Amino acid sequence: MTTESTQDSSAGRSRAQVVIDGIRQMITSGELVAGSRLPVERELGARLGVSRGPLREGVRALVILGILETRQGDGTYVTSLEPGRLFEPLGMLAELQSPENSVHLLGVRRVLEPEAAAHAALRIGDEDLAEAARILDRGEALLEGDDIDLEATIDVDTAFHRLIANASGNPAFAAIIDALVSRTARARLWRAIHQQGAVQSTQQEHRAILAALAAHDPDRARIRMQVHVLGVEEFTATEVTAGHLDGADDEADAAASVAPTFD
Repeated sequence: MTTESTQDSSAGRSRAQVVIDGIRQMITSGELVAGSRLPVERELGARLGVSRGPLREGVRALVILGILETRQGDGTYVTSLEPGRLFEPLGMLAELQSPENSVHLLGVRRVLEPEAAAHAALRIGDEDLAEAARILDRGEALLEGDDIDLEATIDVDTAFHRLIANASGNPAFAAIIDALVSRTARARLWRAIHQQGAVQSTQQEHRAILAALAAHDPDRARIRMQVHVLGVEEFTATEVTAGHLDGADDEADAAASVAPTFD
């Protein structure tokens, strides 16, 4: 690439940033709100002082971020701006992390999930408590046979944590935790494979968390959740230090199809 073409590319990116910043300002100022239609391309380009190329590049970037959406034949609109949509790129970021870095994601979970559990303990209703119990019943049923479907136990774990995050009443909590829980599944599966009794211990910890939620005891719910997530984080950190996570994804995939027998 020539110096001139590099400069042109950099200039294009900087002009696209002008578009991103300009539309963001229009949203934060209240000029555009959730569901608003953007001005037509010519008008918006003139207002922001950019040509069609950078304008479209900037709009595409905001579409990827979940801030804008294009409707065929109807223009471009501001999305609902709900946390679940805006935090979707966080899930991609977490998914791209190496197995070794999953311990950092688990550390973030350890900070967020105890507080979500405490909030949920104050707000959770009978319907969600009943659903949480049904989820754990499914988990216990999986433990009854000689061969345990490890991926199914991770699905139960994910569903339980997702329910608690949603019950917290905080959409930002729910969106971030949902992204992190689903993207740390491999670390939890690795622990289930290599730590004897981990699946059974997880189920017991889930029951203790549910008991705290049912008692509407935020302090106990916070502590139970913190202990629960810390166990996975500490095990993963130990495996990273020992260098055992090389090829962890491949082994986890293999174990998903041929589950071991647990004593």
